Amino acid sequence: MVLNKRVSAVLFAGLLSVTSQALMAAESVNFVSWGGSTQDAQKQAWADPFSKSSGITVVQDGPTDYGKLKAMVESGNVQWDVVDVEADFALRAASEGLLEPLDFKVIERDKIDPRFVSDHGVGSFFFSFVLGYNESKLGASKPQDWSALFDTKTYPGKRALYKWPSPGVLELALLADGVAADKLYPLDLDRAFKKLDTIKKDIVWWGGGAQSQQLLASGEASMGQFWNGRIHALQEDGAPSV
Repeated sequence: MVLNKRVSAVLFAGLLSVTSQALMAAESVNFVSWGGSTQDAQKQAWADPFSKSSGITVVQDGPTDYGKLKAMVESGNVQWDVVDVEADFALRAASEGLLEPLDFKVIERDKIDPRFVSDHGVGSFFFSFVLGYNESKLGASKPQDWSALFDTKTYPGKRALYKWPSPGVLELALLADGVAADKLYPLDLDRAFKKLDTIKKDIVWWGGGAQSQQLLASGEASMGQFWNGRIHALQEDGAPSV
């Protein structure tokens, strides 16, 4: 993990318990994630224990920005060390030479589920996209499944959808259009985009968890696609959402 040339990516979440000799020799490491409740949990679960056991300060930064990451590497001015990214981006970034390979002389690869490890990243937690809605905007109408996103008459308001090409938005469009869950793949892209086009003017695209929470809590979007942890955080805070 050469910290001054390329970035070390981790699929889905930052990995602070696995280090190379270069990292162990450092006085600090810069960890980038999506902010909000997600990064707060990562700090508590990984960063703080890592700092306590290693003496290395973990500097929190963010939010994750794929364009910024690429620009840093291409300019040779890399400020980020370990970055929370999604699996599809990690694989593409690795193929483009943007990431450092992990040091498996230090990391015990055989102890990691092979589904969640690559030469350049490690997965560390599961998450789901869930249907969230603002009760104050919808009143007695209670959405039951993804088809509600496309019923703007019964459920008026803007729709908050995740803008990055991660699994989620295409699948929900197909499910809402009647495709059975066990028949989703390979994805019918034409059908998915045709379905999304029916609510094109009502979509508000979000790129980070904190932004998604703000869209829903403020009522700018009455419903949408959200990470389960972000909805849970809103519920804990007493926001009018489900």
